[in-house]
Amino acid sequence: MSQQPVHSVSRKLILLIKSGYWLALLIIATMVMASFILLQQMMAAQQHNDALLNIVSTQKALSQRIVFLAGATGAATRDKQPALVAALKQATAEFETNYDLLLDQTGADPTSPARLDPKSIENVLFAKPFHLDYFSVGLIANGERLISSFESRLAIGGEGYKGSAERVNLDASVANATLSGYAALGQRISAYANERSGQLLDLHRTLFFATIGVIVLVALFIFRPMSNAILRKTRELVDARNSMAFIAVHDGLTGLHNRTFLTDHFDTLIKGAHRRRERLAVIQLDLDRFKQINDTLGHAAGDYVLVVTAQRMRDSCRASDLCARLGGDEFVMILNGAGSTEDIHMLGRRILEQINEPIVFQGTTILPGASGGIAVYPVDADNAEDLLVHADLALYSAKKLGGGNFSFFSEELRRELDYRKQLEHDIRTAIADKAFEVYFQPQVSLTNGTISGIEALVRWKHADRGMISPGEFIPVAEKCGFMPEIGRIVIGKAINEAAEWDRAGIAFGRLAVNVSGTELREPDFDKFLFDTLEKAGLAPQKLSLEIVESVILDDEKTGIAAKLRHIRAAGVHLELDDFGTGYASLSHVNPNEIDRLKIDRRFVQNINENGDNSKIVRAITELARGLGISIVAEGAETEAELDSLMAIGCDQVQGYSIAFPMPQDKAREWLMARSPKKARLKVLQGSLA
Repeated sequence: MSQQPVHSVSRKLILLIKSGYWLALLIIATMVMASFILLQQMMAAQQHNDALLNIVSTQKALSQRIVFLAGATGAATRDKQPALVAALKQATAEFETNYDLLLDQTGADPTSPARLDPKSIENVLFAKPFHLDYFSVGLIANGERLISSFESRLAIGGEGYKGSAERVNLDASVANATLSGYAALGQRISAYANERSGQLLDLHRTLFFATIGVIVLVALFIFRPMSNAILRKTRELVDARNSMAFIAVHDGLTGLHNRTFLTDHFDTLIKGAHRRRERLAVIQLDLDRFKQINDTLGHAAGDYVLVVTAQRMRDSCRASDLCARLGGDEFVMILNGAGSTEDIHMLGRRILEQINEPIVFQGTTILPGASGGIAVYPVDADNAEDLLVHADLALYSAKKLGGGNFSFFSEELRRELDYRKQLEHDIRTAIADKAFEVYFQPQVSLTNGTISGIEALVRWKHADRGMISPGEFIPVAEKCGFMPEIGRIVIGKAINEAAEWDRAGIAFGRLAVNVSGTELREPDFDKFLFDTLEKAGLAPQKLSLEIVESVILDDEKTGIAAKLRHIRAAGVHLELDDFGTGYASLSHVNPNEIDRLKIDRRFVQNINENGDNSKIVRAITELARGLGISIVAEGAETEAELDSLMAIGCDQVQGYSIAFPMPQDKAREWLMARSPKKARLKVLQGSLA
């Protein structure tokens, strides 16, 4: 899955979780708010009913007080009547005020059909049998008439009451009826309040259970899927973290520990062996024919061989031992408690025998042919770095013996290591000083003797040890990663010298320089090459790059193929060096990719005596001629070899029989001596005819 869809799914999931969260929160908040409002209504209704009951209770008391004061005033002496009249007047006024308040708070309407409902407040107020409104108004009116009559008698008011005395007497039946009416009204209000409270309680209970139900539904349909999604994503994150942690310390193809894990834990293993006073064996393994497997059967077969080899390594060691893949076809086994040298020897032999068993891939039997190098702690070294270096040297020694076996690190290898370290240091110094020299070896045509090209070869004259063979320092430089820098020194010097020859009119054909895959993998190699040509003033058509078959076989993913096409498109020629020794596909041997094939010296030597070599060179020559690709044979050293090449049809040769590699000044002299002489004009003396 690409990164964009993953981000889109993550955004949708986050949006879904947020939406579900806020929706659930909104639903619950709405239910809680509704419950709160309902509770507020219940409390307000309860307060309202309490207020009405208080008024009713007060009215009952006031009606009795009015009756009592009316009787007490009539029976009292004249001097006490004014006070009783004032009290009666106050009670009547309060009764009237409370009654108006009662009507206002109940909202009773005498015309409402509710007066016919025996359970309604209007029925008590305006209908029989209570007619509370009639009796309340009557009690107020009688009280006011009685007060006015007493005030007239006592001359304490205005004009007073003018009617007869018998009409102002307070009727006890009115007071009793009023009292009964208010008692019924109180019961009716209480019943109504209880009924309304019951309804509100039922509604509140329903709302409560609805809220619980909503919470359950939210939990089931929102929070549960949300929690499941979060749990699932959490598990995925944990799995991803575990996978990344595994990948960080394991090789992705074989599942063995990688170099990082080995680096981090090697010292711990050494400390454990030191604490237990045990030996620790480091076995470095390498497949002898892995490149051949990749080139002939493909990378799928190579990967399968690596996986099977890793599994066999695991099967042949204990759980306490460590197996790691350093990269490519390089493996390391660290064996705890290795025992004596004889024990390690037997164990190493058993491991190699198991690894070297045939592997069947898609019906093809593969013989990987592993080699091993062994270094032992504390005999050979007491630290991780030296143990790995010593095991690598022992592996190199085993490969020199033919492979398929193992070697122990020895004092002889230690001396070689010291020499190699010194050589590595000297190479680094030579690079800094640009001490590498360029020698040139011409390539000529057997037919007419013309110079078809000249190859640039690296040479190194050490200040103390004199001339050091390329076969000695180039493998060390390649292993240490110095070849790109050495290559640029050689290319720069060779191009500058060839440019001077070109400006001087010295014919040299094309300058050929060797370029390794390591150099081509440098991201700015093509830019460096073009800049060097431009700065020196040499045309790209005067330059030829020699590459080996393993480079042209290199995958498109490395970028080398595209880089070579770019360089060739600029006019630089490409030559396939050491042709016939590798495993190049014929699809790459075509004029669209290669300008010249270079036959390896092993097929040229003794070609006059070796019929097989003669057939191979003839086949290569006819193949190149048919494809329109030129060809040059290297390593021709005798007249007989030159005659055989001439008879086969291989016209261009390079070798000691033509010229040895020469330094710049000697090469210039050699080329000048063989350059075609320019015709010189001779001025005639005397008169012209």
